[in-house]
Amino acid sequence: MSSFIIYPAIDIRGGQCVRLVQGDYDRETVYNADPLEVARSWEAQGGSFIHLVDLDGAKAGHPVNDELIGRIASSVQVPVQVGGGLRTVEDVRHLLSLGVSRVIIGTAAIEDRAFTEAVLGEYGDQVAIGIDARNGLVATRGWLETSEVQAEVLAKELAAKGAETFIFTDISRDGMMQGPNVEAIRSLAKASGKTVIASGGVTVQDDLLRLAEYADQGIGGAIVGKALYTGNIQLAEAIKAVQAGR
Repeated sequence: MSSFIIYPAIDIRGGQCVRLVQGDYDRETVYNADPLEVARSWEAQGGSFIHLVDLDGAKAGHPVNDELIGRIASSVQVPVQVGGGLRTVEDVRHLLSLGVSRVIIGTAAIEDRAFTEAVLGEYGDQVAIGIDARNGLVATRGWLETSEVQAEVLAKELAAKGAETFIFTDISRDGMMQGPNVEAIRSLAKASGKTVIASGGVTVQDDLLRLAEYADQGIGGAIVGKALYTGNIQLAEAIKAVQAGR
């Protein structure tokens, strides 16, 4: 079976570790005042890759918590990927220089194709494309706006320009603890022919096992946020279960 990575998520807002419901900044829960402590904890529990989101950056359109992100990247031994407000080549270069292993381009993948193709050309697999969809259409600007672009069409086009990894979120499932939209994720992997990381809706360990069944079809992992913070999923246990394939 192809490898399947569980990405524990740390969403940063105002320097704290928070979760939003369906990307709504008014529906926020603060889980920990110290994201650095959380990152070390996920690593200690066996996390092999950490997912960071700069929520302030997503709203501002440029990195805001970059200093903190740099500290997190240098304080753990495992790679980190970061998304949130990356709109210029300089921003991408800056985050990678801080020790970040992979950056995630979201809104700009729709709004600034020249920039997206430039960073894919320069940094290749250090760039993941974040595709957040509402009813199959790509949403942008922290999910505040919905475009007319179909998720699968965008994935195909960017795969042709060098994108190797996509992070796919079905907004309707995010933070709702309803399980991921497995069919939509499989469909995107098939359309792009690349690796897709599932995001949003992972609620229980069985959700991860269900996704991992399709590792050889391109579902390369899943980002888990709220379920880890509520204790619904125990990271170390989930990693073992996925590796055992049960």
